[in-house]
Amino acid sequence: MAVAAVSEAWPELELAERERRRELLLTGPGLDERVRAAGGRLPPRLFTLSLLHYLEVSGCGSLREPGPGLAQGLPQLHSLVLRRNALGPGLSPELGPLPALRVLDLSGNALEALPPGQGLGPAEPPALPQLQSLNLSGNRLRELPADLPRCAPRLQTLNLTGNCLDAFPATLFQPGALPLLSELAAADNCLRELSPDIANLASLKTLDLSNNQLSEIPAALADCPKLKEIHFKGNKLRDKRLEKMVHGCQTKSILEYLRVGGRGGGKGRAKAEGTEKEESRKKKREKKQKREGGEGEEELEAARRLLLRVLHVSENPAPLVVNVHPEVRDVRPFIVGAIVRGMYLEPGNALKRFLTAQTKLHEDLCEKRTAATIATHDLKAIRGPLLYGARPPQDLKIVPLGRREIKAKDLVRQLQLEAEEQRKQKKRQNVSGLHRYLHLLDGKDNYPCLVDADGDVISFPPITNSDKTKIKKTTTDLFLEVTSATSLQMCKDIMDALILKMAEINKYTLDNKEEGSLSDTEADTVSGQFLDPKTNESAEKGGNSPLVVEQVRVVDMEGSLKVVYPSKTDLDIAASHITVIR
Repeated sequence: MAVAAVSEAWPELELAERERRRELLLTGPGLDERVRAAGGRLPPRLFTLSLLHYLEVSGCGSLREPGPGLAQGLPQLHSLVLRRNALGPGLSPELGPLPALRVLDLSGNALEALPPGQGLGPAEPPALPQLQSLNLSGNRLRELPADLPRCAPRLQTLNLTGNCLDAFPATLFQPGALPLLSELAAADNCLRELSPDIANLASLKTLDLSNNQLSEIPAALADCPKLKEIHFKGNKLRDKRLEKMVHGCQTKSILEYLRVGGRGGGKGRAKAEGTEKEESRKKKREKKQKREGGEGEEELEAARRLLLRVLHVSENPAPLVVNVHPEVRDVRPFIVGAIVRGMYLEPGNALKRFLTAQTKLHEDLCEKRTAATIATHDLKAIRGPLLYGARPPQDLKIVPLGRREIKAKDLVRQLQLEAEEQRKQKKRQNVSGLHRYLHLLDGKDNYPCLVDADGDVISFPPITNSDKTKIKKTTTDLFLEVTSATSLQMCKDIMDALILKMAEINKYTLDNKEEGSLSDTEADTVSGQFLDPKTNESAEKGGNSPLVVEQVRVVDMEGSLKVVYPSKTDLDIAASHITVIR
């Protein structure tokens, strides 16, 4: 009787067990009552699904703790999403060890502290040795555990936005503590001081400390070797010039100001550094002249290079702009866009190679679209400006690739039915195509979408694009988008990888003449999200014609810049076979 009662109360668990599923999402209005009946915990039977790679339990106001058995029962878990619940004030029992976990989202809960025994897990050995992304935003944390670097030594993204932190633990910035940390977000806290030791974060690219109580920014911040983007708005800085700069200047200018010691400081140092920079530039010019003057093997090597030319917004008479509506913040907040001109995907298997590469990026870097999603469009079919926002499933209409116009709610239901039929026919758990990503939308109140100036939805991440912007063989110019619920830096890194892959494919296509080509219908079958082939006059002649990458600005509804891609620090590719012309 007890087993029957559990099966009746938790049919999702029975289904996941029977079909040996690797993903499970629990959400919706009925979840609250069931969790409350289970004592504010998840049911023990959940922790017997040892094949799970992805688990999400969200929007449950009665979930106060995960419950014992999670670490022991789910050793293969890659992604754990427990957001918008009532977890807190600590985690009892502690979460780890989870040896395979890469993404942990505990945002929107009531966590106040994560002390030993009620936190993420032990530090020795590391409880989360593979963790890359940790989201603790929207809690009530007053302090971070001092052993966090030892508990999660491979952490790349740490989101602490919207807590009650007044300081970072000193261990966070110790040399070598978090060697891979590239993004640190701690806006909307009570931080009073930033240690100069932050310069020890050798991989830090993005730092957001907006809306805190900082009075100074340490000059040592300028020593972070990879820092590309900083946000300090909403802090009352003593240096009023610096306070103005953080509201209107680029990161490079702010870091240069800090590097020379601020107003009135470091003039001699600045002059010396200016001389050193001039010497460096002179040496680079001499090397460049030697390369340009070379013959034979040097010319052959130059012909083999991949060329990317970046077109600045100021050079474009009609730059494309993406406006971001605040309603998307709680759904899928991060987006990066770019335009690529000069692709040549018509001959042979060029288009198929590109689609295969995009699928591989979705599987690997995008972590099966859980970390980010790529979408590609025929630029000629788009009229800007674009609006990135969120709509209720019943209000979002799209013409998906190869289908008729349909509401997003009905499309998801249709794909779910197709997935079930596919499982039955093939008599296996795994499904293919877009069906693999449906769990990423289960229980969402709003779906993200990208809308053009005509009011047409051209993208519905992470599921599909619109047939309106479908890639055709005659297409040469493409609009690329990368969206993510994880981080902005994730979007940028994946866009870098995508454009590099496009350059490689284009160069191969130009160097190798092939017969036959992928039809538009076949292209629909290969992928739900596309890139376009296009005819290129220089392609017919061969040669080393560069791809042109045009900057796309992403702004908020007031027109304030959120991100521009590629910036001077993007596409910073350290490879001898690639030349980026800016």
